[in-house]
Amino acid sequence: MTGSTRPARETHRVLSDHRLPHIIAVEIISHSADQTQRIGAHLGELAQRGDLFCLEGELGAGKTCLCQGIGQGMGLRDRIVSPTFTLVNEYSHGSAPLLLYHLDLYRLDDIDELVNVGWDEYLYGGQVCNIEWADKIERWLPPDRLKITLTYIDTDKRGILLQARGERHQTLLRAFRKRALGIRSP
Repeated sequence: MTGSTRPARETHRVLSDHRLPHIIAVEIISHSADQTQRIGAHLGELAQRGDLFCLEGELGAGKTCLCQGIGQGMGLRDRIVSPTFTLVNEYSHGSAPLLLYHLDLYRLDDIDELVNVGWDEYLYGGQVCNIEWADKIERWLPPDRLKITLTYIDTDKRGILLQARGERHQTLLRAFRKRALGIRSP
């Protein structure tokens, strides 16, 4: 995603599916990489121990860009890069209270590869965990999580659908709606 010379606009739509009362969702259109990072930064500012962000979307949809914003919001200073070849990167900063575990499963062929790197420690280690290509391991993920689906719309524009499952992540998404979008939750 490249920057744009026109002013950035955010559009959003709050989704509700009464057939799925345990899931709340927000849909956002990002008009630049900077805007995608700001969305991630809002999530990072709200992140707490044990939060799990599961990112899905095609190549170039902005998953790593959003993860960079989450790290910025958490107060991390290191440049966040996708761990495509190593599976996992860990980020910390002396003044940041939380670690960020960033997993990229694009090249994952077998769940045993994750077992060998101790992935359950990343999921249940009490830190913040971002998983790119989380749909590859959907059935092994805990039910309480924030699913983030990024969709390529055009060169600068991305669709971002945030779906909260479980009490903790619903609370996080309600706080995100208020902070980032000015929407008060019922």
